[in-house]
Amino acid sequence: MTNSFDTNSVLNSVKDAFTPVTDALKNLQNVQVPEAARDFVKRAAGTAKERAAEIHTGSEKVTSVIETAVAGSVAETAKISRNIQQAFYQDAEALFAGIDKLASAKSLSEAFQIQTDLVRAQGEVVASRARATTEYLGKLVADGAKTAQDNFSKVASYAKSA
Repeated sequence: MTNSFDTNSVLNSVKDAFTPVTDALKNLQNVQVPEAARDFVKRAAGTAKERAAEIHTGSEKVTSVIETAVAGSVAETAKISRNIQQAFYQDAEALFAGIDKLASAKSLSEAFQIQTDLVRAQGEVVASRARATTEYLGKLVADGAKTAQDNFSKVASYAKSA
């Protein structure tokens, strides 16, 4: 029984030692939080909520800008593909028309003249396509650079405001 007595006495000693802490905690539970502190917490939470909404809106705008840029690239890629297909078709038509003209030649000199005309016409087509391609690529690069600059400006302005 001595053992039980010693345990109880140790427990009572611990309780007695922590009584001031327990009383202080009981008193803290009854302390009123000042109105100013509650208002501050409400304002801070409201501001954080607004900032989160602004960041979300900014990220939506950035995503929209990226989607627009990507859609433009896809459209340009499709346009280039269509133009290449059209050029192949036109070249095939010209080849068959040239073969038809060569087949209608009545002399070797006429065939040679037709062949010379066809080569010259094909050379003009190639030169014209090269000029058009150079102009198109120059415009595409300039537009791409302007779009990238605009998008960067938009992203930077969203980042600053967020």
